[in-house]
Amino acid sequence: MTSFNLTILEGPVVEEEVQLSLAELCRACRVREDVVQVWVVEGVLEPHGERPQDWRFAGPALRRARLAASLARDLEVNSAGVALALDLFDRIDALETRLKQVEGRGPRG
Repeated sequence: MTSFNLTILEGPVVEEEVQLSLAELCRACRVREDVVQVWVVEGVLEPHGERPQDWRFAGPALRRARLAASLARDLEVNSAGVALALDLFDRIDALETRLKQVEGRGPRG
């Protein structure tokens, strides 16, 4: 049986105003630039800028990229699988937010 080691990342919240270059994001996540470029193609990350050398990633992209790196490294998920997993996480977050909104309304009557 194969065992997997999943690392839980904790740390301070990165401000929205922070802008990371491709190289900075790669260093922070310990991944190669070509990996991040594939994630951009797969829709995992959405940088600002036309070309990789011009790309800037907003602060929340760091958390997303670290999660993608963890999935790829620790669970050996390929890039398409990383994109699918993160899309599902986004949907779960949206549903949880919606559920909290509905529960906050209370019973009608």
